[in-house]
Amino acid sequence: MRRIDYDTEQYQDYARGRALNEQQLRTWISAFAEVLPERRPLEGLDVGSGTGRFTPALATSFGPVTGVEPSVRMRETAQARAPHPGVRYLAGSAEDMPVPSGSADYALMFLSWHHVQDKAGAVRELARVLRPGGRLLLRANFRDHHPRPWWLEHFPRGYEVDASLFQPLHEVIAMFTSDGWRVAGFGTVTEPSAGTRGDMLERLRLRTLSFFAQLAPDDLEAGFRRLEEAVAADPDAPAPVFAEPLLTLERP
Repeated sequence: MRRIDYDTEQYQDYARGRALNEQQLRTWISAFAEVLPERRPLEGLDVGSGTGRFTPALATSFGPVTGVEPSVRMRETAQARAPHPGVRYLAGSAEDMPVPSGSADYALMFLSWHHVQDKAGAVRELARVLRPGGRLLLRANFRDHHPRPWWLEHFPRGYEVDASLFQPLHEVIAMFTSDGWRVAGFGTVTEPSAGTRGDMLERLRLRTLSFFAQLAPDDLEAGFRRLEEAVAADPDAPAPVFAEPLLTLERP
């Protein structure tokens, strides 16, 4: 995977390209609530918080949240666009979080696991910052449980290239369980439609998905040309939805 420097790439468009509407956000918060303790408040970590698309909603629903994000530009955007009295945004990464040991009840990693360079180190660091019995909500794609979004089929080797960015599920589980974690749950969440196919095309044109950084310029051009032709046939049709994996792990 080609690493993405969010301080020089994507940060200007990321919030717009990856925004969630209210229905989508409620769906995810409900899914998280199902695998978290019922008591409130909960102390949370949003690891790889980016521009803060989840962080305020987590704080509103569950309690105080610390967003941990390595990119200066992404944190600046979050602080400007996603402020909340129950949220703070700190510089850090999954491998090195500037929070006390045993200080959080849960951590969310939403499509950030594939960016982690030292995954074994992240497993240990997540165990350090969570309380015993704390939970990690890992919304990640897995090579063998890939959601296969509809637009990928229009890009050369689209599914193959995208799937190659991610580990297989059993490998991720083995990394955690070999360090004493247990699997608390695995399932899928069907996120409501982001709007029309035309709406989705406009967001894809911002190229804020890791997939686009892996393609050669000619493949990008060919893929967008095919996608635009397909969407032009019925731009007002609802964008198709798909089942997205959510793995819940519990700290020993």
